Amino acid sequence: MRVRKKKNCAERLDKCSSVLITGDLPKGKWSSIFGNDNPIHLEIGCGKGDFVVGMARQNPDINFIALEKCADVLVIAAEKVVESGLTNIRLMCGDADFLADMVEPAEASRIYINFCDPWHKNKHAKRRLTYRAFLHKYKNILSPVHGEVHFKTDNRKLFEFSLNELCDENMKIRNITFDLHASGFENNVMTEYEKQFTEKGMPIYRLEILF
Repeated sequence: MRVRKKKNCAERLDKCSSVLITGDLPKGKWSSIFGNDNPIHLEIGCGKGDFVVGMARQNPDINFIALEKCADVLVIAAEKVVESGLTNIRLMCGDADFLADMVEPAEASRIYINFCDPWHKNKHAKRRLTYRAFLHKYKNILSPVHGEVHFKTDNRKLFEFSLNELCDENMKIRNITFDLHASGFENNVMTEYEKQFTEKGMPIYRLEILF
């Protein structure tokens, strides 16, 4: 789906500079950015920011870094974060390919992947964020003690692909559900896409990967 260009995007982003990370990446220096040593959670592809704002509000003792590669979407998330007044969120323009440039090994404790591009064609499987090469990138930056990836999607084929990748890589999985909203799972924070899919009666697939 093509994203519409946002009017005055650069100027609007500049007004949100207090929650945006630009220029040199603070790899290994996130504690100084947030002013504390709280655990770091990363969201890859934060969209318009509903999820990260909801999670940060629920978890004030967690620091959240949200990545979004499209500036015209990032600006909406940034404005929501500023409006929320939350101080435990920072946003960056970027994607999963550059995680190793953003955080040190074992610096993060959790990664969220919500409704990522399923890359339908088999020849594009390596681009899926649950492809084994990405799984190993996540492993490298996550804590070896309590590192986790939480994954949600509306796409059953992508979910089945992900399960197969995880099994082939002998990774531990828990809380697997093929219908999140009928599972009794508590404290779920919905993304913009999740709200749309749920209103249409579509099931949401979810799992957690333990490292």
